[in-house]
Amino acid sequence: MELNEQKLQEVLTEQRKEYQIYLGTLAEDFQSQVKLIAESVSGIQQQLETLRDMVAQNTEDIETIKADMEVMKADLQLIKQNLKRKVDTEEFEGLEKRVLYLEKRFGSA
Repeated sequence: MELNEQKLQEVLTEQRKEYQIYLGTLAEDFQSQVKLIAESVSGIQQQLETLRDMVAQNTEDIETIKADMEVMKADLQLIKQNLKRKVDTEEFEGLEKRVLYLEKRFGSA
């Protein structure tokens, strides 16, 4: 096979077309892969936003609970102080018996 300039030009032209087709295929594959990555990143960003919102809500809930606990703690302190001033059941029964004894001894009023 004799290789002249025209034959060489035809071979090079054919190879260039094949190479362009190959590069086009590679470019399409690359673009589809990049699109998949972009979609994955977008999904991850949405999940992060959702988690951020949940954390913010949980933080607010915790602050509310802490405030409620402080109120409950103050209420419990007040109840404890009031209970210290009250008579327990045994003391009340003892006092009741003493009053009955005194009423019987000195007569009821």
